[in-house]
Amino acid sequence: MVEQRWGSAMANTLYFGDNLDILRERVKDEVADLIYLDPPFNSRAQYNLIFDRPTDDAVSAQAGAFRDTWTWGEDAEWSFDEMMRIGGASARLVDALRSALGESDMMAYLVMMAVRMQELRRVLKPTGSLYLHCDPTASHYLKVLLDATFGADKFLNEIVWQRTGAHNDAKRFGRVTDSILLFTKSANYTFYPQYVDYDPEYIEERYRYRDPDGRRFWANTATSPNPRPNMMYEWKGCPSPPNGWRFERATMERMDQEGRLYYSKSGMVYAKNYLDEQKGRPVQNLWNDIVMSKSGAERLGYPTQKPLALLKRIVLASSDKGDLVLDPFCGCGTTIEAAQHEGRQWIGIDVAVHAIKVIEARLSDRFDAAADYRVEGMPRDFASAVRLAEKDKYQFQWWANYLFNPHALREQKRGADRGIDGELFFPNGPGRTWGRMLTSVKGGENIGPAPVREFARVLDREKADLGLFIFLHKPTRAMVTEASSVGFARTIHGQIPRLQLVSIEEWFKGKLPALPPLEHLPSAALSATRRRPKAPGQRPDPKQPQLPLVFTGAKSKDVTRHFNPSMVKVQLTQSQESLAV
Repeated sequence: MVEQRWGSAMANTLYFGDNLDILRERVKDEVADLIYLDPPFNSRAQYNLIFDRPTDDAVSAQAGAFRDTWTWGEDAEWSFDEMMRIGGASARLVDALRSALGESDMMAYLVMMAVRMQELRRVLKPTGSLYLHCDPTASHYLKVLLDATFGADKFLNEIVWQRTGAHNDAKRFGRVTDSILLFTKSANYTFYPQYVDYDPEYIEERYRYRDPDGRRFWANTATSPNPRPNMMYEWKGCPSPPNGWRFERATMERMDQEGRLYYSKSGMVYAKNYLDEQKGRPVQNLWNDIVMSKSGAERLGYPTQKPLALLKRIVLASSDKGDLVLDPFCGCGTTIEAAQHEGRQWIGIDVAVHAIKVIEARLSDRFDAAADYRVEGMPRDFASAVRLAEKDKYQFQWWANYLFNPHALREQKRGADRGIDGELFFPNGPGRTWGRMLTSVKGGENIGPAPVREFARVLDREKADLGLFIFLHKPTRAMVTEASSVGFARTIHGQIPRLQLVSIEEWFKGKLPALPPLEHLPSAALSATRRRPKAPGQRPDPKQPQLPLVFTGAKSKDVTRHFNPSMVKVQLTQSQESLAV
């Protein structure tokens, strides 16, 4: 473990929780060399509703694993009051924006970003840089907020990233670009130009001359463009040009001996600039050479995943080896992988349990044991589990499911709860379908027998083999009686209680449910989009169990299934690119 500490936070650490709380409680002033953030910015959820007041009690941005909506409520009101307490140019701007936008979703997003920008500026080193990734939905507002926070003179670039080739957007030009706003803390910042290969057409036009050995070069005139009286001398019978030569005589002699001068038939003298000695074309503020592939090993299926090459470019441009890279909205961990790969220290923060699990699986897959890091913020005892349930019942639900390493978790739309929070599958013997176990999580205080009885009906409706009913406190006698009445399931692994009660309070004391062996699902089962009927006369392979239901991670009208990356090894195809993990 890296022993260098950044404030009270340790480098190479994943933090689960609200980034504002973690920044304030764990990170001291001026410790980050580079900050990259890609916060949710509404576009993928509500293009047309972003300026409207919410018509219902929508879930806040912290509730769902992938929700891109920010709505005005207690959190936004608190953030506004906090900005008024902080004061300064940012506070005056936020106050003016609220007068113009009201308590809209956009205003909620901006005020909650404004208070976080204050903390990010505080933790950024004087030599540090901040890259904020956004899209045109809010980029203009965010630019003004950053101007007020860092100073308009600290703005370096608006990088336009073309993230895809083309969109067929109705009644508008295709939206294919994002903006990356680059600000610095001071005029003394770290920056290393990045280069890309020259276009073949440019090489053919520019480097059209070749040495006898085939080396390409372009001929740059050896005459000076500006008057240089001290460079006026005769060279090999050539009189001095009106402005003199570009090089001193000693340099000209050395270049001539090395064969680095080119003499044209008209008697002009040129300096050779060899192609193989060039770094390439300097990267400009239009980045159209990096596109997120629709399939392949890099694709995790995470909705807002960015290409690794994009983050590597940013890390290499604005940090040195050993520097600290901070991503307060780390999502699926592309910034973390880029920092780890390039020898930087890192801190990642995310409010979603699923994001932390995706990153853990990603680091294990990419670096094996070489990535030494730790995870903070996950409940480690019953008291902290209770606090999570009280603060965010949705993330408690995901955390409780991950205790049993499910193959998939369900994200239900409001009012669409079908009584299933997670799914696990187990081999159930040759010639039989995979056994299916469902989970249901309740985070309330007083759980009686009624929810247990309802979950038993869910198991019957879904024709599931087993079920785990997960809750906080010890079960009542009535709950135990209700679960026992469901009976046993006959599996290849023996008789297992069909509905088991899992108390988190008892789980922390070592009382665990009886589980059959769980394995990674075969990719063949995942790649099927529907169950195909057997050809006439085809016999089933007794050694190849089949899934009893479609399991592709698809979104339905009311449900999104998110795969657990540590249990499901699958390469997403082009048709699956928009699906959740």
